[in-house]
Amino acid sequence: MFSFLKKKFSSAKPEAAPAPAAPATPAAKAPAGAKLPATPAPATLVPVDKPTAESGRQGWLERLKQGLRKTGSSLSTVFTGTRIDDELYEELETALLMADTGTQGTQYLLDDLKRRVKVAKVTDPAQVKGLLAQAITDLLQPLEKPLAIGSQEGPTVMMVAGVNGAGKTTTIGKLTKHLANEGASVLLAAADTFRAAAREQLGVWADRNLVEIVSQEGGDPAAVSFDAVQAGRARGRDVVIVDTAGRLPTQLHLMEELKKIKRVVQKADASAPHEVLLVIDGNTGQNALTQVKAFDAALQLTGLIVTKLDGTAKGGVLAAIAMWAKEAGREIPVYFIGVGEKLEDLQTFSAQEFAQALLS
Repeated sequence: MFSFLKKKFSSAKPEAAPAPAAPATPAAKAPAGAKLPATPAPATLVPVDKPTAESGRQGWLERLKQGLRKTGSSLSTVFTGTRIDDELYEELETALLMADTGTQGTQYLLDDLKRRVKVAKVTDPAQVKGLLAQAITDLLQPLEKPLAIGSQEGPTVMMVAGVNGAGKTTTIGKLTKHLANEGASVLLAAADTFRAAAREQLGVWADRNLVEIVSQEGGDPAAVSFDAVQAGRARGRDVVIVDTAGRLPTQLHLMEELKKIKRVVQKADASAPHEVLLVIDGNTGQNALTQVKAFDAALQLTGLIVTKLDGTAKGGVLAAIAMWAKEAGREIPVYFIGVGEKLEDLQTFSAQEFAQALLS
């Protein structure tokens, strides 16, 4: 499912036999309070079966279409008329704004669409709909980028942030499962000590995925993160995911704590964190863009995960984010999008798939 990942720990070819397991190394001393589940059998990386992968992706596209139905319905109705005139463009402008595309993103798409209509000399509103899909695809294309794992010595360290309710901890659990399915060994750090039961929730995902978790009751989030990065390196893990506290950008003291976690992680590994990810709730529309700006200013984000797109009519916020990134000169890809609670409902982001599903 995650065959897109660039990883140094996978060199298997479809015809090759599974590589022998690496020799066992002495176990490092676990940090205080660390919770160690039963050690699973060594994972063997099995190449993704292409037909199965394609079948799974097709099912995902259908779920994505259903998930974006609330956003796409108001856009699609614009093209049910028989004429391409100012009224059509005015209705489309309103629909884009209602979908939280933002004023700048809306104007950009309208100008681009009018140019495409003129060049293509189309006369059918249904053809304009197809041109809009192309315009949205091109705007979102810079957000499409594969997540790279194992491009450095030692574990790939990911910091994951997000406000309460965005689905941050659940997303970490899903991401952990996908990584484990690809043969990557993962260690989790329960550094979200601000939210009640966050540590226990992450522990449930650790048990479910049979991965280790570094967790300290009442521990300092930065100290937990430091211990986890050191433990990940000592135990030869491929990925360390640090679950940081959920917070609003207006909670300045908590944002300072995030900065502290990042500084402490860098002390444990000078090249870390290799990914600083923000989980945003698609239901929040323009507020999601505000969060991206605030967290990027504090942490210099490297990627986004957009969740809960199935419950909103504000899916156009991805266009607003793309427009902001374009103008700010920032490259912050959307690695994953989610349209449901199931494990398979978190998938890699494709600009073309998104645009087609939006206007299907």
